[in-house]
Amino acid sequence: MKPFKTLLNMKSGELNPYKGVIERRLSDTKGMWLDAQAYSKLLNQEDKLIYKVYEVDVPQKSGQLPHCTTIIYPGKVGSEYFMTKGHFHLKEDTAEIYFCLQGEGYLLMQTSQGQVSSIQMKSGIIAYVPPYQGHRTMNTGDEEFIFLAVYPGDAGHDYKAVEERGFAKVLVEERGSPQLKRNPKYVIEPE
Repeated sequence: MKPFKTLLNMKSGELNPYKGVIERRLSDTKGMWLDAQAYSKLLNQEDKLIYKVYEVDVPQKSGQLPHCTTIIYPGKVGSEYFMTKGHFHLKEDTAEIYFCLQGEGYLLMQTSQGQVSSIQMKSGIIAYVPPYQGHRTMNTGDEEFIFLAVYPGDAGHDYKAVEERGFAKVLVEERGSPQLKRNPKYVIEPE
């Protein structure tokens, strides 16, 4: 592989060149939200674009550093902010870096035992996601929340664990501000 450069549009989050764009619409997030009725009502109105990811063409293998930008649009389903699906790494002992370029949101992290931590993200914040932590991000602002992510090429992504159980906490708007609350749908499985 030869050295290369990528142009990052700091306003839109678009990378150039990019390998592909992943778009997640409301219909792709079924089962993620606490308020199923609010989800159905919103989906009946419009299948909104929740977020998109621009991926750079870097091999997903050991020694490489794939990177991407994610743009989460403003909005809520019920009282929950628009968010990414979230994932754990298949190679659990790998970390990740998130660099907030624009907007504001939260990075929610969780161990497989359900211990949760969060970092408020604003432009200029660089967040470190330690190994063994699942993670997802939420847009808590009125504009696009854009961040750059860098991770080891052999990390892999496990979306299934989050799809099946969610996270132990959810971020909801309460009295005009973001609040972490226990997720009533999350059950800790006995070991």
